[in-house]
Amino acid sequence: MSNSDQPELLPSRRPEHPGKRLKQLLEAKGWSREELAAVTGYRRQTISQVVAGRSGVTPDMAARLAAAFGNEPSEWLQWDADYQLSLLEPESAATVGRTARLYELAPVREMEKRGWIKETKTPGELEDQLTVFFGRPLSEGVAFPVAMLKSDPLSGLTTSERAWCFRARQLAEALTFIAEFDRSRLKAAEKKLRQLAAYPKEAERLPEILAYYGIRFVVVEPLPGAKIDGAAFWIDDSPVIAISARWDRIDTFWFTVMHEFMHIKNMDAYSVDVNLVVDSDNGITITASCDAAEELANAQAADALVPADELQSFIARTSPYYASTKIIQFANRIKMHPGIIIGQLQHRGELRYSSHRGFLVKVRKYIVETAVTDGWGRSLSPSAF
Repeated sequence: MSNSDQPELLPSRRPEHPGKRLKQLLEAKGWSREELAAVTGYRRQTISQVVAGRSGVTPDMAARLAAAFGNEPSEWLQWDADYQLSLLEPESAATVGRTARLYELAPVREMEKRGWIKETKTPGELEDQLTVFFGRPLSEGVAFPVAMLKSDPLSGLTTSERAWCFRARQLAEALTFIAEFDRSRLKAAEKKLRQLAAYPKEAERLPEILAYYGIRFVVVEPLPGAKIDGAAFWIDDSPVIAISARWDRIDTFWFTVMHEFMHIKNMDAYSVDVNLVVDSDNGITITASCDAAEELANAQAADALVPADELQSFIARTSPYYASTKIIQFANRIKMHPGIIIGQLQHRGELRYSSHRGFLVKVRKYIVETAVTDGWGRSLSPSAF
């Protein structure tokens, strides 16, 4: 067939207002508008408004018109909907869809409130902000940069928890004056951390001590709804410990720090800990894990703070009557804060949640004064990175 023989393609037509169809049906019936008003019970003025295209078709009118002309109410409603949709600018729906996809990728409003990204007016501006935040074009996907891992280490996290990890990395990358990391010094670092844990105010020295041993440390308050406690990862050859400090208790704070430290000590490529510490009916407890690396870090962290054999011996001698004087004597003997011992006894079910709560002192106020911190009224502008 030659080009001249091909049928001419007609331009696509915009859907007609249902009033035009109504006018055609009136002419086919030979009815006036007054007669249709009498048939349907609507006023002549209302019929004229529809015929003129100045009013749409309501569900009630669709049912009456369908009964009058012998078709289906859904046809009238569909004609009206198609016409109304045709009036919309095509770009508006595309803009909504694009924005929705970006909101599925990140907790945009919360990130704007925290100053992690700037407030934007268009999807393009928002995409630019998220591209900077995540450090790569969004078309390439949002993947946490971790060497030697083929799978996404953040899979399974909520958008808020994922954003928290990227913000922690962003802060850690900005740290300076960090010593070169030497794995052979970790034993000394662990000993020093244990010494700090014995005194609440010593938490303020934690960033300095970790930096001395080549470990970056940041604190990021979790976004609403996120149950993340901490993470351990690497920036090139430099390890990072990030914590959320969502539980302001000396026992949970130091357990989380030690847990992430053990991931570094074990040379784990990456760990993100969600619900590591759980607030249950029986109190705040450490979550069991089916992951061998997590269980190992749990056991190592608990043992580093309160040697397991010492704790078991204390339980055997003291249970079930844990007087404050006995706890203090044990704490003094092993050189550890009694609140950390209380936490481990609670976790083992030896103490009720309400017992000896006076020992569970707060430490967040000390750490946020010295650590690079995002949250609790402290924020850093995105332009600083």
